[in-house]
Amino acid sequence: MSESNDSRESGARSRRGVLKAAAVAGVGAVAAVGGGGAVARADERRCMAPVFVLVHGAWGNSYGWAPVLAELALRGHRAVAVDLPGHGPGAHCPLSYQAPQDPAALRGEPSPLGKVTLDDFAEHVVGVVRRAARLGAVVLVGRSMGGVTLNAVANRVPELLSHLVYASAFCPTGHASAARLMAAPEASTSALSRLEAVRTPPGLGVHRFNWRSADPAFFAAAKEAFAADRPDDAVRALLATLEPDESAAIATADARGLRETWGRVPRTFLRFTEDRALPLPLQDLMIREADAATPGNRFRVRSLAAPHAGPRDAAVWADELELAAGACR
Repeated sequence: MSESNDSRESGARSRRGVLKAAAVAGVGAVAAVGGGGAVARADERRCMAPVFVLVHGAWGNSYGWAPVLAELALRGHRAVAVDLPGHGPGAHCPLSYQAPQDPAALRGEPSPLGKVTLDDFAEHVVGVVRRAARLGAVVLVGRSMGGVTLNAVANRVPELLSHLVYASAFCPTGHASAARLMAAPEASTSALSRLEAVRTPPGLGVHRFNWRSADPAFFAAAKEAFAADRPDDAVRALLATLEPDESAAIATADARGLRETWGRVPRTFLRFTEDRALPLPLQDLMIREADAATPGNRFRVRSLAAPHAGPRDAAVWADELELAAGACR
Protein backbone atom coordinates (compact mmCIF):
# COMPACT_ATOMS: atom_id res chain seq x y z
CA MET A 1 0.00 0.00 0.00
CA SER A 2 2.90 2.38 0.72
CA GLU A 3 5.44 3.90 -1.65
CA SER A 4 9.17 4.18 -0.93
CA ASN A 5 10.39 7.43 0.65
CA ASP A 6 14.02 6.78 -0.35
CA SER A 7 16.10 9.31 -2.27
CA ARG A 8 13.87 12.12 -0.97
CA GLU A 9 16.39 14.91 -1.51
CA SER A 10 17.20 14.13 -5.14
CA GLY A 11 13.55 13.52 -5.88
CA ALA A 12 12.58 16.78 -4.19
CA ARG A 13 15.08 18.72 -6.31
CA SER A 14 13.67 17.15 -9.46
CA ARG A 15 10.07 17.92 -8.44
CA ARG A 16 10.95 21.50 -7.60
CA GLY A 17 12.45 21.91 -11.06
CA VAL A 18 9.27 20.61 -12.69
CA LEU A 19 7.02 22.76 -10.51
CA LYS A 20 9.18 25.82 -11.09
CA ALA A 21 8.77 25.36 -14.83
CA ALA A 22 5.03 24.96 -14.28
CA ALA A 23 5.00 28.23 -12.36
CA VAL A 24 6.40 30.04 -15.39
CA ALA A 25 3.78 28.41 -17.61
CA GLY A 26 1.17 29.31 -15.01
CA VAL A 27 1.81 33.03 -15.38
CA GLY A 28 0.79 32.85 -19.01
CA ALA A 29 -2.16 30.61 -18.23
CA VAL A 30 -3.54 33.06 -15.66
CA ALA A 31 -3.18 35.94 -18.09
CA ALA A 32 -5.02 33.98 -20.75
CA VAL A 33 -8.09 33.66 -18.53
CA GLY A 34 -8.88 37.35 -18.98
CA GLY A 35 -8.69 40.56 -17.05
CA GLY A 36 -11.96 39.92 -15.26
CA GLY A 37 -10.28 37.34 -13.01
CA ALA A 38 -12.42 34.46 -14.25
CA VAL A 39 -11.50 30.99 -13.06
CA ALA A 40 -9.44 28.96 -15.52
CA ARG A 41 -10.88 25.79 -17.04
CA ALA A 42 -9.75 22.48 -15.54
CA ASP A 43 -7.50 21.68 -18.51
CA GLU A 44 -5.90 25.13 -18.28
CA ARG A 45 -5.27 24.80 -14.54
CA ARG A 46 -3.35 21.57 -15.04
CA CYS A 47 -0.72 23.63 -16.85
CA MET A 48 -0.56 26.17 -14.04
CA ALA A 49 1.54 26.25 -10.89
CA PRO A 50 -0.04 24.68 -7.80
CA VAL A 51 -1.79 26.76 -5.14
CA PHE A 52 -1.91 24.93 -1.82
CA VAL A 53 -4.95 25.54 0.40
CA LEU A 54 -4.40 24.07 3.87
CA VAL A 55 -7.24 23.19 6.27
CA HIS A 56 -6.66 22.56 9.99
CA GLY A 57 -8.28 19.93 12.18
CA ALA A 58 -10.53 20.09 15.25
CA TRP A 59 -9.52 22.59 17.95
CA GLY A 60 -6.85 23.88 15.56
CA ASN A 61 -6.23 26.97 13.48
CA SER A 62 -4.03 28.17 10.66
CA TYR A 63 -1.05 28.59 13.01
CA GLY A 64 -0.58 24.82 12.99
CA TRP A 65 0.42 25.10 9.34
CA ALA A 66 2.94 27.94 9.89
CA PRO A 67 6.14 25.86 9.43
CA VAL A 68 4.73 24.22 6.28
CA LEU A 69 3.64 27.57 4.86
CA ALA A 70 7.15 28.95 5.43
CA GLU A 71 8.78 25.98 3.72
CA LEU A 72 6.43 26.14 0.74
CA ALA A 73 7.05 29.88 0.40
CA LEU A 74 10.81 29.38 0.46
CA ARG A 75 10.39 26.87 -2.36
CA GLY A 76 8.54 29.46 -4.42
CA HIS A 77 5.00 28.15 -4.02
CA ARG A 78 1.71 29.94 -3.42
CA ALA A 79 -0.01 28.64 -0.29
CA VAL A 80 -2.68 29.78 2.16
CA ALA A 81 -3.78 28.29 5.49
CA VAL A 82 -7.46 28.70 6.28
CA ASP A 83 -8.98 29.57 9.66
CA LEU A 84 -12.34 27.82 9.69
CA PRO A 85 -15.33 29.76 11.12
CA GLY A 86 -14.96 30.17 14.87
CA HIS A 87 -11.21 29.52 14.77
CA GLY A 88 -8.05 31.59 14.63
CA PRO A 89 -8.88 35.30 15.09
CA GLY A 90 -12.54 34.30 15.46
CA ALA A 91 -11.92 31.77 18.22
CA HIS A 92 -13.85 31.85 21.49
CA CYS A 93 -11.54 31.63 24.52
CA PRO A 94 -13.67 31.91 27.67
CA LEU A 95 -12.42 34.01 30.57
CA SER A 96 -12.69 30.88 32.69
CA TYR A 97 -10.09 29.27 30.39
CA GLN A 98 -7.50 31.92 31.25
CA ALA A 99 -5.20 31.87 34.26
CA PRO A 100 -6.22 31.51 36.98
CA GLN A 101 -8.75 29.07 35.57
CA ASP A 102 -12.28 28.60 36.86
CA PRO A 103 -13.10 24.91 36.11
CA ALA A 104 -16.72 25.19 37.29
CA ALA A 105 -17.43 28.20 35.07
CA LEU A 106 -15.62 26.57 32.14
CA ARG A 107 -18.09 23.67 32.18
CA GLY A 108 -21.06 25.94 31.50
CA GLU A 109 -19.52 28.75 29.44
CA PRO A 110 -21.63 29.29 26.26
CA SER A 111 -19.80 29.22 22.93
CA PRO A 112 -20.71 30.65 19.51
CA LEU A 113 -19.20 27.50 17.98
CA GLY A 114 -22.26 25.62 19.20
CA LYS A 115 -24.17 26.98 16.20
CA VAL A 116 -21.47 26.37 13.56
CA THR A 117 -22.09 23.60 11.02
CA LEU A 118 -20.14 21.70 8.40
CA ASP A 119 -21.97 23.75 5.77
CA ASP A 120 -20.44 26.88 7.34
CA PHE A 121 -16.98 25.33 7.10
CA ALA A 122 -17.51 24.25 3.50
CA GLU A 123 -18.93 27.61 2.39
CA HIS A 124 -15.93 29.43 3.86
CA VAL A 125 -13.35 27.16 2.22
CA VAL A 126 -15.18 27.21 -1.12
CA GLY A 127 -14.76 30.97 -1.07
CA VAL A 128 -11.02 30.60 -0.57
CA VAL A 129 -10.80 27.93 -3.28
CA ARG A 130 -12.62 30.15 -5.79
CA ARG A 131 -10.04 32.88 -5.29
CA ALA A 132 -7.12 30.44 -5.34
CA ALA A 133 -8.36 28.84 -8.56
CA ARG A 134 -7.79 32.15 -10.35
CA LEU A 135 -4.10 31.75 -9.62
CA GLY A 136 -3.39 28.10 -10.34
CA ALA A 137 -4.13 24.44 -9.77
CA VAL A 138 -5.69 24.14 -6.32
CA VAL A 139 -4.30 21.38 -4.11
CA LEU A 140 -6.64 21.19 -1.10
CA VAL A 141 -4.99 19.70 1.98
CA GLY A 142 -6.63 18.71 5.27
CA ARG A 143 -5.39 17.16 8.45
CA SER A 144 -7.41 15.13 10.96
CA MET A 145 -11.00 16.46 11.20
CA GLY A 146 -10.20 18.83 8.34
CA GLY A 147 -10.81 15.88 6.04
CA VAL A 148 -14.58 16.16 6.43
CA THR A 149 -14.35 19.74 5.15
CA LEU A 150 -12.34 18.48 2.17
CA ASN A 151 -15.15 16.07 1.34
CA ALA A 152 -17.79 18.78 1.67
CA VAL A 153 -15.85 21.22 -0.52
CA ALA A 154 -15.13 18.58 -3.18
CA ASN A 155 -18.83 17.71 -3.25
CA ARG A 156 -19.59 21.34 -4.06
CA VAL A 157 -16.83 22.48 -6.44
CA PRO A 158 -14.91 19.47 -7.82
CA GLU A 159 -14.19 21.40 -11.01
CA LEU A 160 -12.06 23.88 -9.05
CA LEU A 161 -9.83 21.24 -7.44
CA SER A 162 -6.80 19.57 -8.96
CA HIS A 163 -5.93 17.30 -6.03
CA LEU A 164 -7.05 16.42 -2.50
CA VAL A 165 -4.53 15.51 0.21
CA TYR A 166 -5.74 13.81 3.41
CA ALA A 167 -3.02 13.99 6.08
CA SER A 168 -4.16 11.21 8.39
CA ALA A 169 -7.54 12.88 7.98
CA PHE A 170 -11.14 11.70 8.11
CA CYS A 171 -12.54 10.72 4.72
CA PRO A 172 -16.07 9.37 5.23
CA THR A 173 -17.53 7.34 2.35
CA GLY A 174 -18.78 3.96 3.56
CA HIS A 175 -19.36 5.43 7.02
CA ALA A 176 -21.38 8.63 6.94
CA SER A 177 -19.48 10.71 9.48
CA ALA A 178 -16.32 11.05 11.52
CA ALA A 179 -18.28 9.98 14.60
CA ARG A 180 -19.38 6.75 12.93
CA LEU A 181 -15.83 6.06 11.82
CA MET A 182 -14.63 6.52 15.40
CA ALA A 183 -17.27 3.99 16.52
CA ALA A 184 -15.92 1.36 14.11
CA PRO A 185 -13.85 -1.55 15.51
CA GLU A 186 -10.84 -0.23 13.60
CA ALA A 187 -10.81 2.83 15.89
CA SER A 188 -11.03 0.88 19.14
CA THR A 189 -7.39 1.52 20.10
CA SER A 190 -7.59 5.29 19.58
CA ALA A 191 -5.83 7.21 22.33
CA LEU A 192 -8.48 9.92 21.97
CA SER A 193 -10.77 7.79 24.15
CA ARG A 194 -8.35 8.35 27.05
CA LEU A 195 -8.40 12.13 26.68
CA GLU A 196 -10.88 13.55 29.20
CA ALA A 197 -13.09 16.35 27.88
CA VAL A 198 -14.65 19.14 29.91
CA ARG A 199 -18.14 17.93 30.84
CA THR A 200 -20.34 20.59 29.29
CA PRO A 201 -24.18 20.52 29.16
CA PRO A 202 -25.44 18.77 25.97
CA GLY A 203 -27.20 21.91 24.81
CA LEU A 204 -23.91 23.81 24.54
CA GLY A 205 -23.20 22.13 21.21
CA VAL A 206 -19.42 21.95 21.57
CA HIS A 207 -16.71 19.48 22.44
CA ARG A 208 -14.48 21.32 24.93
CA PHE A 209 -11.00 20.43 26.16
CA ASN A 210 -8.86 22.20 28.71
CA TRP A 211 -5.53 22.10 26.87
CA ARG A 212 -4.04 24.27 29.63
CA SER A 213 -4.82 21.72 32.33
CA ALA A 214 -2.06 21.14 34.88
CA ASP A 215 -3.22 17.54 35.41
CA PRO A 216 -0.28 15.22 34.58
CA ALA A 217 -2.67 12.45 33.51
CA PHE A 218 -4.33 14.75 30.96
CA PHE A 219 -0.97 15.84 29.58
CA ALA A 220 0.17 12.22 29.26
CA ALA A 221 -3.00 11.29 27.38
CA ALA A 222 -2.67 14.28 25.05
CA LYS A 223 0.96 13.46 24.33
CA GLU A 224 0.10 9.86 23.51
CA ALA A 225 -2.73 10.90 21.21
CA PHE A 226 -0.97 13.63 19.26
CA ALA A 227 2.80 13.49 19.49
CA ALA A 228 4.20 10.60 21.48
CA ASP A 229 7.56 10.92 19.71
CA ARG A 230 8.22 14.48 20.89
CA PRO A 231 9.76 15.83 24.11
CA ASP A 232 7.41 17.25 26.72
CA ASP A 233 8.33 20.86 25.95
CA ALA A 234 7.40 20.39 22.28
CA VAL A 235 4.08 18.82 23.26
CA ARG A 236 3.30 21.74 25.59
CA ALA A 237 4.06 24.15 22.75
CA LEU A 238 1.70 22.17 20.51
CA LEU A 239 -1.12 22.16 23.08
CA ALA A 240 -0.69 25.91 23.58
CA THR A 241 -1.74 26.48 19.95
CA LEU A 242 -5.02 24.57 20.33
CA GLU A 243 -8.41 26.18 21.05
CA PRO A 244 -10.77 24.90 23.74
CA ASP A 245 -13.94 24.50 21.67
CA GLU A 246 -14.98 22.63 18.55
CA SER A 247 -18.50 22.45 17.16
CA ALA A 248 -20.07 19.10 18.07
CA ALA A 249 -21.96 19.20 14.76
CA ILE A 250 -18.83 18.64 12.67
CA ALA A 251 -18.10 15.09 13.79
CA THR A 252 -21.71 13.94 13.41
CA ALA A 253 -22.48 15.63 10.06
CA ASP A 254 -22.98 13.46 6.99
CA ALA A 255 -19.69 14.13 5.22
CA ARG A 256 -19.63 11.31 2.69
CA GLY A 257 -17.72 12.02 -0.47
CA LEU A 258 -20.11 11.63 -3.40
CA ARG A 259 -18.96 9.57 -6.37
CA GLU A 260 -20.17 12.02 -9.02
CA THR A 261 -18.47 15.07 -7.41
CA TRP A 262 -15.80 14.34 -4.80
CA GLY A 263 -15.07 11.08 -6.63
CA ARG A 264 -13.85 12.96 -9.71
CA VAL A 265 -10.93 14.64 -7.94
CA PRO A 266 -7.54 12.84 -7.78
CA ARG A 267 -6.48 12.28 -4.18
CA THR A 268 -3.59 11.32 -1.92
CA PHE A 269 -3.70 9.86 1.59
CA LEU A 270 -0.73 10.56 3.86
CA ARG A 271 -0.81 7.52 6.09
CA PHE A 272 0.85 8.23 9.47
CA THR A 273 2.15 4.90 10.74
CA GLU A 274 2.71 6.09 14.33
CA ASP A 275 -0.68 7.80 14.70
CA ARG A 276 -2.37 6.81 17.97
CA ALA A 277 -5.37 9.11 17.54
CA LEU A 278 -6.44 7.74 14.14
CA PRO A 279 -4.88 4.27 14.31
CA LEU A 280 -3.59 2.61 11.16
CA PRO A 281 -6.54 0.18 10.92
CA LEU A 282 -8.89 3.17 10.83
CA GLN A 283 -6.81 5.02 8.23
CA ASP A 284 -6.72 1.86 6.10
CA LEU A 285 -10.49 1.41 6.47
CA MET A 286 -11.09 4.90 5.09
CA ILE A 287 -8.73 4.26 2.19
CA ARG A 288 -10.46 0.96 1.34
CA GLU A 289 -13.95 2.42 1.52
CA ALA A 290 -13.02 5.43 -0.61
CA ASP A 291 -11.35 3.23 -3.24
CA ALA A 292 -14.39 0.94 -3.31
CA ALA A 293 -16.61 3.97 -3.94
CA THR A 294 -14.49 5.12 -6.90
CA PRO A 295 -12.47 2.15 -8.20
CA GLY A 296 -11.42 4.19 -11.22
CA ASN A 297 -9.97 6.94 -9.00
CA ARG A 298 -8.16 5.32 -6.10
CA PHE A 299 -6.14 6.95 -3.36
CA ARG A 300 -2.46 7.45 -4.01
CA VAL A 301 -1.08 6.33 -0.63
CA ARG A 302 2.10 7.55 1.05
CA SER A 303 3.20 6.08 4.38
CA LEU A 304 5.15 8.31 6.77
CA ALA A 305 6.60 7.40 10.17
CA ALA A 306 4.75 10.16 12.00
CA PRO A 307 2.26 10.61 14.86
CA HIS A 308 -1.08 12.39 14.53
CA ALA A 309 0.64 15.79 14.63
CA GLY A 310 2.50 14.81 11.48
CA PRO A 311 6.19 14.95 10.55
CA ARG A 312 8.26 17.31 12.68
CA ASP A 313 10.29 18.42 9.66
CA ALA A 314 8.40 20.90 7.48
CA ALA A 315 10.56 19.82 4.53
CA VAL A 316 8.96 16.36 4.67
CA TRP A 317 5.50 17.94 4.50
CA ALA A 318 6.55 20.11 1.56
CA ASP A 319 8.07 17.14 -0.28
CA GLU A 320 4.79 15.25 0.01
CA LEU A 321 2.68 18.20 -1.10
CA GLU A 322 4.96 18.74 -4.10
CA LEU A 323 4.51 15.07 -4.99
CA ALA A 324 0.74 15.47 -4.81
CA ALA A 325 0.89 18.59 -6.96
CA GLY A 326 3.01 16.74 -9.51
CA ALA A 327 0.62 13.80 -9.50
CA CYS A 328 -2.22 15.98 -10.81
CA ARG A 329 -0.37 16.84 -14.01
